[in-house]
Amino acid sequence: MVEPFKNCPFTDFSDPDNRAAMEADIAKVKSELGREYPIIIGGEEITDVDKFKSINPADPDEVIGVFAKGTKELAVKALETANEKFEEWRWTPPEHRARYLLKAAQIMKQRRHEISVWMMLETSKSWIEADADVAEAIDFLDFYGREMIRWGGTQEIVPFPGEDNELLYIPLGAGAVIPPWNFPCAILVGMTSAAIVTGNTVVLKPASTAPAVGYQFYKIMKEAGLPDGVLNFLPGPGGAIGDTIIQHPKTRFIAFAGSMEVGLRINRLAAELSEGQIWIKRTILEMGGKDFILVDSGADLEFAADQITIAAYGFQGQKCSACSRTIIHKDVYDELIPMLVERAEKLTLGRPETFGINMGAVIDQAAFNKIMEYIEIGKTEGELLTGGERWGDKGYFVQPTIFGGIKPNDRLAQEEIFGPVNALIKVDSFEEGIEVANGTIYGLTGAFISNNREHIEIARQRLHCGNLYINRKCTGALVGVQPFGGFNMSGTDSKAGGSDYLGLFLQAKSITERW
Repeated sequence: MVEPFKNCPFTDFSDPDNRAAMEADIAKVKSELGREYPIIIGGEEITDVDKFKSINPADPDEVIGVFAKGTKELAVKALETANEKFEEWRWTPPEHRARYLLKAAQIMKQRRHEISVWMMLETSKSWIEADADVAEAIDFLDFYGREMIRWGGTQEIVPFPGEDNELLYIPLGAGAVIPPWNFPCAILVGMTSAAIVTGNTVVLKPASTAPAVGYQFYKIMKEAGLPDGVLNFLPGPGGAIGDTIIQHPKTRFIAFAGSMEVGLRINRLAAELSEGQIWIKRTILEMGGKDFILVDSGADLEFAADQITIAAYGFQGQKCSACSRTIIHKDVYDELIPMLVERAEKLTLGRPETFGINMGAVIDQAAFNKIMEYIEIGKTEGELLTGGERWGDKGYFVQPTIFGGIKPNDRLAQEEIFGPVNALIKVDSFEEGIEVANGTIYGLTGAFISNNREHIEIARQRLHCGNLYINRKCTGALVGVQPFGGFNMSGTDSKAGGSDYLGLFLQAKSITERW
């Protein structure tokens, strides 16, 4: 009997043994840098194509790996291979499919630090951020495996005399999983494993800035015994590969996490009928955010400053849930500012494989340029309180930055920056704070810090975001505990890690036999 689901605990790095284990894996992974990696379709390794390099954002001269670059032709081959394999995989019993995930979770637990190191080097995650990413991936495997056993079991329906009625959940078909670079393990594993365990087959196109982490997951699923062709690994440019798969008539679903612009394009392309297509393609979209922490008058400001700092600068602010707007009641605005500045200036930057570093580099040159452009915009819209500069002379490092005096409709308050930039907005009342918090096109995460019970109850109802946190930071959703997904332009509110998530990859079939 499978034990009930429990969240994977985070690693305690105050324990010298845990630190030593991580240091050993840092040395191991560094010895493997620069290797070449294939495209894998139906178990066949393909290398005789153009290549691209994955580099270390903290040291762009360091090559993480050299990857075979997918083409339109290989995208078609991968989708058609997945479609052929679906005709076999779809009949695998749900409990059988679930065991592949449960086995993979155990393998990932054994390689936990190793996978964390790949993220440290490829995406510049700190020890704590990388460990949390892997823990979440393990949770997805464990949770979705157990959930499939439930979805695959007997479903309750109303009995009717003289008939045998049954409701089954069956898979959709072959589809594409297009994960983001910022959670290259957790979100990639979550979307892919959900598609696989529900009986679908997958073409996995990892983010071009984080393909090595995706390859590690492919290896784990292979070791868990997953049959060839159920999961196909296709790194390469999103434009050529993504559009080809999305528009293919045999593509049944697209699971995507990334920017609003790309998500809307996927939604539009998927809605267009291709020749030979016989279904409406299913899209599961997780997009951007312009997330907030609203600080009420009378709040514990030391606590608020701690929570805001973690939410704004964890993984350099490169989370769709990161706090990029801090909305502060006028009565505590001036008092809170020096607390936020002090904490931001204490954060340490550097190569994240060094224990104790708080912030690594942003993902690439394009991201660095975009963030610096927004910092220049911020200087015209508000007051630069700290940061705003490049850090160091190598790598894509940006200082933790705070702007004060930002107005609700300023660009810094409305547009997703995806970097370590926090815009402070002063409001005259609690009611205005709610209006400002809700006043963007997004609706992913938000937090409200208050000691006023009446305000808390109103905020629970009126703050419009998919994940609302009271008296804590707006990042760090746990699988099974806080199902994750947003409103408005933040996506389709798919609620990853929730009890209804697998239903997005299934379709219901009602069967009646009259006696």
